[in-house]
Amino acid sequence: MKGLLVAGAGGHGKVVADTASETGRWDAIAFIDDRFESLRKMIKYPVLGKLDDAPGFLGEYKDLVVAIGDNLIRVKLLKNFSDVGFNLPFIVHPTAYVSRDAIIEPGCVIFAQAAVNAGSRIGFGSIINTGSTVDHDCFLGEGVHLSPGVHLAGEVNVGDYSWLGIASSVIQRVSIGRDVIVGAGTVVVRDILDDVTVVGVPGRVIKKSD
Repeated sequence: MKGLLVAGAGGHGKVVADTASETGRWDAIAFIDDRFESLRKMIKYPVLGKLDDAPGFLGEYKDLVVAIGDNLIRVKLLKNFSDVGFNLPFIVHPTAYVSRDAIIEPGCVIFAQAAVNAGSRIGFGSIINTGSTVDHDCFLGEGVHLSPGVHLAGEVNVGDYSWLGIASSVIQRVSIGRDVIVGAGTVVVRDILDDVTVVGVPGRVIKKSD
């Protein structure tokens, strides 16, 4: 049996599990979540235990994906689970388009109707959410999250752990730093430094992170 363990049984986890199911790559899909006791009878797939219980399921579930929205926590957990022996596949919904000339690193999820074009690289543990597009020659660092409907033009760079809100967009050849939050609907037209929040049309910095 080929099994997939999904760490995190919230709303994002449900979409990850559904995406994995649609690929047909796994015979069995199950969750682990620290809310194990309250969740185990509430969702379609079984909830087997808490996150710390994961090594005990390696016999049946050799593949694991982390379905937690917090970028830093997601990447940290992926690396921890890799260290104990899990494989970290990337998962692409059948309706998404990923160029053969793109590179998708382990632990990524690419949801329905998304597109990743030629020459782009999606970093470890990143999320390309529903309907988002990444045009040619973009580079996304590790733990990046593109929310639904985000659009990156060609040759955009996005730093580690940055999060782009729903329906935001970035013009060509712009660089966004590390740990940046881009608000919903924002249009980014110039380079953005690390550790800031950007909102508006055109995007402007409103807050520097602590």
